[in-house]
Amino acid sequence: MTQDSTISYANFAIAILNWNGEKLLNQFLPSILEHSHDAAIYVIDNASTDGSIALLKSQYPTVRLIENQANYGYAGGYNHGLKNIEEPYLVLVNSDIEVTANWLKPIQTMFEEQAQTAIIQPKILDYKKKTHFEYAGAAGGFIDQYGFPFCRGRIFDTVEEDYGQYDDEATIFWASGACFFIRNSVFKQLGGFDSNFFAHQEEIDLCWRAQNEGYQVKYTGQSVVYHVGGATLAYYSPRKTYLNFRNSLMMMNKNLPAKGKFAILFTRLCLDGIAGVRYFLTLKPQHCFAIIHAHFGFYKRLKKCQSVPSKLKINNYFHVKSIVFLYFRHRKKIYSAI
Repeated sequence: MTQDSTISYANFAIAILNWNGEKLLNQFLPSILEHSHDAAIYVIDNASTDGSIALLKSQYPTVRLIENQANYGYAGGYNHGLKNIEEPYLVLVNSDIEVTANWLKPIQTMFEEQAQTAIIQPKILDYKKKTHFEYAGAAGGFIDQYGFPFCRGRIFDTVEEDYGQYDDEATIFWASGACFFIRNSVFKQLGGFDSNFFAHQEEIDLCWRAQNEGYQVKYTGQSVVYHVGGATLAYYSPRKTYLNFRNSLMMMNKNLPAKGKFAILFTRLCLDGIAGVRYFLTLKPQHCFAIIHAHFGFYKRLKKCQSVPSKLKINNYFHVKSIVFLYFRHRKKIYSAI
């Protein structure tokens, strides 16, 4: 009997998106079942072809299964799967996440006490190296003026050790899609994720749109999860490079304030070109070509990622002007140094 069993989390719907993740489900579902008393637990399956469905039906009968008709990616998969879920608080969890005792308690408190807080991220540590933060989210995310994302606890490839420096509660710009808490009403108000993204950076886009509507995005270090990371798409694969660069441009085109938008996008395109040259010179030509492909993919989708009307467009969306310049030129490798 764990501490969690004394607390009801009936307002939570925990939704795990799955695509051919039979082994991951069997490994990580037990921790969610153990530490999420009274929460409704769903697996949204993106048309898996492995033994995922059979496993869930035979070994996890209390888990509610939602079967999508195709692999819609992260964005479309959740949009399809969450349509008929009614619980007030949605918890979008990767299939390679291990949760800990009372992980939902601080989140529930924040949602109940902070009416304008719409999205929350817990502390995300590395499952394979539990003393360190995990690449995808760490202790909450920000972007620079040109849309490059970074985190408290992780800037580019530099990942910090966790020694309690981010055990606080903080306002952030984006929460990681690896473990993403959002009010159901806000998710539906915003129309969910932009399915044009397919995967990667759709959570940053959603957080940006939420803030354009006056909501807040928060982080709490009192809720802790462990993430394997890269279990479904390798961090350094050309496909990930393509999606990240393309989707970042789409996101900025949608959400940037009109004033100065062209100059910011033009500068970003130039910085992408520098990144492509760097990949080429470091003998990673596939990533260089992925960036070129990403730019053409962005141009092709311009009509699909037009500026989104909102009650207000926030001008102070960026945390620093250029994280690229700070990291590579001034060697500022950790968050406290910027």
